[in-house]
Formats: sequence, C-alpha cells, structure tokens
Amino acid sequence: MSKEQPDWPEPIVRVQSLSETCSDSIPERYIKPSTDRPSSTSSNFDDANNIPIIDLGGLSGADHHVSSSILKQISDACKEWGFFQITNHGVNPDLMDKVRETWRQFFHLPMEVKQQYANSPKTYEGYGSRLGIEKGAILDWSDYYYLHYLPLSLKDCNKWPHLPPQCREMFDEYGRELVKLCGRLINALSINLGLDEKILENAFGGGDIGACLRVNFYPKCPRPELALGLSSHSDPGGMTMLLPDDQVPGLQVRKCDNWITVKPARHAFIVNIGDQIQVLSNAIYKSVEHRVIVNSDKERVSLAFFYNPKSDIPIKPIKELVTTDRPSRYPPMTFDEYRLFIRMRGPRGKSQVESLKSSE
Repeated sequence: MSKEQPDWPEPIVRVQSLSETCSDSIPERYIKPSTDRPSSTSSNFDDANNIPIIDLGGLSGADHHVSSSILKQISDACKEWGFFQITNHGVNPDLMDKVRETWRQFFHLPMEVKQQYANSPKTYEGYGSRLGIEKGAILDWSDYYYLHYLPLSLKDCNKWPHLPPQCREMFDEYGRELVKLCGRLINALSINLGLDEKILENAFGGGDIGACLRVNFYPKCPRPELALGLSSHSDPGGMTMLLPDDQVPGLQVRKCDNWITVKPARHAFIVNIGDQIQVLSNAIYKSVEHRVIVNSDKERVSLAFFYNPKSDIPIKPIKELVTTDRPSRYPPMTFDEYRLFIRMRGPRGKSQVESLKSSE
C-alpha cells in the first residue's frame, strides 16, 4: 500500500453539523453493529469500579517510603488496569481548564474558519472527522484536531489554530508541561520494570521523542445508544495523558468482559499504557482497550496527549526483559511503520498490536 494516501475516500461530513441538524435519528453510517453498541448492562459507574487514582505529590520527595508506595501504586495500576488517574502532578489546574475551554471555543467557531485547517490522511494534522480510510466504514460520532509538538522538525505552529486569540501560546505551554510530566512517569515505569530509570526513555529516543495532541469534540447525539464517539481501540503510541471533560463522563475502559465508565477526578489526568510500552516491556505492561460513549444532552471535549518513541527507531522488547522463560514476543518495528499500519485500518480493538506477536 502506498505510504501517501492522497485524500479521504469519501467527502468529509462534520459530525458537529450533523448534531445541529439531526433531531431524533442519525445517519446509518454512524450506527454501530449491535455487538459494539453501548449497553447499560455492560458499563459500571461507581467508585468501587473506578480506575485507580494516584497522588503523585511525594514521587520525587525525600521520603523513600512515600515514593516507594507511589511507585507500587503505579506498578499495580499498570498491571491490573493499564489505566490510572494522577493528581498533584505539577501541571497548573488553571492552565488545564483554560486549554480545554479554549479548544471548546475553537470548535464553536464558524465552519469556514475551522475548514482552513481541514486535514488529510497523510499526517492527520489539523481539523478532522474520521480515522482510517476504508471506504464505507462505519464512522464515529466525533470531530477532532490533531497537532504535533515533537520532534521540532514536525512542529508547525502555522498548522495550529490562530483563533481564539493567544491560543497558540497557551497550547505551546501546555505541551511543554505535559512532556515534562510524561518524562517523570516513563522513568517511574522503568524503575517498576526493574530497570535503570532512563532505560525506557532511552528506548523511546532519549531527548528526541515524539509528542502530539488530539483534541476530541463529541457533539450531542440524538441516539447515543446506537453510536460511539470513538470505537474500541488501544493507543498505538507509548503513553497517553488524557485531560477529560470536567462535566461529562464518556471514557470507558475494558476490564475483563465489562466496560467501566471512568469517573474523572477533578484536575486529574487519566494515564494509559500504549502499544509501544507493551512491546518494550515484553507484555509485562499491556495496553488496554477503551472507547468513548456519547451523550444526547451535552457535548464533550477532551485532550489526548500522546508521548511516543522517535518515529524511526526499531521498537522491540528491552533485552533485560527477555529471558528463557519469557522470550521476545514482538519483532522489531518502527513507530512510523506501526502508525501507518494503524492509520490505514482505523480503530480495531486490540487486534493491531496482537497481530504483531511472534509465534510462541
């Protein structure tokens, strides 16, 4: 398959426009098969079933017992859930609120302003409304905006929105803060794997990692029981830092055979393991399927920040984690190669990373 897909296979329809015109039905293109639809019996929403919430306040402190306890909480969450929330993470809560609400304002700008940033399948960068290029595919009920932070060679602020005013400076500050936070967490994961704290970071490319942002806009949906805002998938990158909507839940995480609706803690980030860390850890840590449900009464905005390996480094299990009892489970593949593989196919549960496994 050609690496350069020239355009989308069909004309792009903005879901926000559909939301404004559809009153009691949705187009057939957005109706999921019955097996994939949200079900009130398969999702739970209570504190007992919420993903772990971890206070990072003492992670870098002098008290060894506190830092060890936090590291253990992170390790347990990675192994049991693949997802956790973090508080006291060091990112200014005011910045978190302002960034999310500024992006909300962007999605409410006139369509002709947003269309200046319409994206293509080549890089996905810009204003988009579908993932994957399969003609006739059933689509998700969402629009999005995708942009690059790192490496600097890919960062092009001219592809970022110019409205609302001062938004570019704010988005840039947010990116710098999250790169620092992701670096702290990747070091914690490395320690928990019994490695030197810089091993995982170095496997990502050291100071030459990749980072990008996808802002998700989930408009109101008149038939939320038939649709999904984002189909079931695991994240293809290294680690994801999600700033959720502070008013409307929507993220669901797969736990065994149940879909757990995450209850976001105030000013917390939701962290999840991506496919690249599953490969590097030789499946000690696993990426986890998740999806997004939609709402008939309220729109949702969330910001997914992806912390990824350098795109041209072959990613394979770290040698210290390969043993006779636990042989290497994955062949080398660069993140660029894997990302192309994902982009051609769109969201497909865990089938993408599982298909890479070596025969055992």
